[in-house]
Amino acid sequence: MKIKKFSKKIKLLIISLLIIITPILFVSFDSDNFEIAKNLDIYYTLFRELNLYYVDEIDPGDLIKTSMDEMLKSLDPYTVFIPESKIEDFKFITTGQYGGVGALIRKNGDYVIVAEPYENAPIQKAGIQAGDVIVKIDGKSTKGKSTKDISELLKGQPNTKVKLTLKRKGVDKSFDKNITREKIQINCVPYYGMLNDSIGYIKLNVFTENSSKEVKKAFFNLKEKQNAKALVLDLRNNPGGLLVDAVNICNFFVDKGQIIVTTKGKVKQWNKTYKAMYQPIDTKTPLAVLVNRGSASASEIVSGTMQDLDRAVIIGQRTYGKGLVQTTRPLSYNSRLKVTTAKYYIPSGRCIQALNYTHRNEDGSVGKIPDSLITKFSTKNGRTVYDGGGVLPDIKLKQKYFSKIAISLVIKNLIFDFATDYKNNHDSIASVKLFEFTDDNYNNFISFLADKKFDYKTQSEKKLDELENIAKKEKYYDKVSKEFEVLHKDLAHDKDKDLITFKDEIKELLKEEIASRYYYQKGRVASSLSKDPDINEAIKILSNNKKYNAVLSGEAAEK
Repeated sequence: MKIKKFSKKIKLLIISLLIIITPILFVSFDSDNFEIAKNLDIYYTLFRELNLYYVDEIDPGDLIKTSMDEMLKSLDPYTVFIPESKIEDFKFITTGQYGGVGALIRKNGDYVIVAEPYENAPIQKAGIQAGDVIVKIDGKSTKGKSTKDISELLKGQPNTKVKLTLKRKGVDKSFDKNITREKIQINCVPYYGMLNDSIGYIKLNVFTENSSKEVKKAFFNLKEKQNAKALVLDLRNNPGGLLVDAVNICNFFVDKGQIIVTTKGKVKQWNKTYKAMYQPIDTKTPLAVLVNRGSASASEIVSGTMQDLDRAVIIGQRTYGKGLVQTTRPLSYNSRLKVTTAKYYIPSGRCIQALNYTHRNEDGSVGKIPDSLITKFSTKNGRTVYDGGGVLPDIKLKQKYFSKIAISLVIKNLIFDFATDYKNNHDSIASVKLFEFTDDNYNNFISFLADKKFDYKTQSEKKLDELENIAKKEKYYDKVSKEFEVLHKDLAHDKDKDLITFKDEIKELLKEEIASRYYYQKGRVASSLSKDPDINEAIKILSNNKKYNAVLSGEAAEK
């Protein structure tokens, strides 16, 4: 006990000395930073008094980590402290690599289940299927564990082993699988293929150090082996990643020497203009880029640059609006700081940052760039574009929203569970392009739901509940209670009717989930394309050279 207390005192002494020495260093090297030294000294004395006199024992590490996190949060969401324990997670974000078994997992009741094995990953090669319940890891029960807990247990150095005990629907007894972990490389391009005889398609999920290589490989395959005459690059729900790979992908489609993006920040020496450094692979093939609200950062560099240079037609919804650049800086004890160091500007000169973190509202919230500060810019062909709010597509389409019943069926894992049963009863299905989820299949799904519990509230029902509560608080309810009863009855959803009303979208979700059981992530993406309105619009514009050129010249907008 005495040794423990002594150790703790030594630990606190070291922390205290570090905090004392830090302001001295600031003063020694830069006398202008008196404010920094003063406030660090205040911080140290506050921490010392807390540690000495707070009524309960405090954990110095946790307390300081909390203070650092809150300090950085006041700046922007992208400036974060990365402790040594999270460095591997950080590397995964930038490289797409990690050591593990290779699967997506999700919570289902008390246990975590395998949601989707990666094709050719250790877990798939071991014969483990989507829907298998992980009941033990290395002999220890997983009941009540979170997906985060299970993920940490499944990850590990390549060539190390992990023993999984699993339960499969339709199999009476649980069974064990011994798996050797491998280096898992997440594909930046999970799928590419032909949408029709002449139009190729590439889905890019994230920008890591391999993304430009994967896009290049996919493009050459589509052009040289499948005779693609036009291309759709899908950046929807792509949150971004490495700026350099975004520059490399732009370089594929624009002339060498062309300015792609410029970064500007407080440290002038770090300001940089990124140009296309290599000969392009194709500057003529018609190109459409799909974006939506989930397209951010590097996705906006690619889509915005292609728009500014009139190299592609941008289709979909306005992008997220992240025009900030982060740099990682080394800290002591193998930790790092990911810090926002610059804003980026695409070829027209605009920055598409949507939120102003510098000037917050009185309540601390962050406001959008006001309309009065939004500026016009021009593309290479003279088309008008704007800064301050993401990339606005050339062809704007409505966001697709799912019905409440479809969302409920997904959240309750009922579409997932039906697909598990389907896979157990069907050894194979037709190719993704030929596979159809028939009306008979859908009737089987409705029968499957007969004894399942799921419910939801429509937006109308929620608003009516809110109005009813307000009426009760304001004491008007008694006067109109009968009217409320009638409205509740008239607006009440009918699950059986909704299953018919929203049959088409539910069938598509079932089709995608089932396709993924046989063809993995490639199958899921390929299955989703045939009835995708954004894809259909892209096919339409790329099949009409006159309209495509009119959009890029600005004639279509003028009309």
